[in-house]
Amino acid sequence: MQTLEEILSSNKTIIIDVRSPMEFIGGHVEDSRNIPLQEIPDYIEELNALDVPMVVCCASGNRSRQAQFFLMQNGLKNIYDGGSWIQVNQFKNISKVS
Repeated sequence: MQTLEEILSSNKTIIIDVRSPMEFIGGHVEDSRNIPLQEIPDYIEELNALDVPMVVCCASGNRSRQAQFFLMQNGLKNIYDGGSWIQVNQFKNISKVS
């Protein structure tokens, strides 16, 4: 199984931040996409069509776990829980340097 750092080092990985738009504006991972948790059901078909690894993140890891579970229950694969967006940002920045 790949580590979060390895997953984030791929140029094809999409990062989805499931926090509110206001939280996202306050800081986020570069090139991440903001889809608030309550809107995730509206994006299942679009996300499934992308067929690339996705990392979901939030403030603490609670909402990202919920999003990952929901997406997996609805047939998406390659969905990873990144936990906190700050942690994801750190791993992404490390992979840029490597």
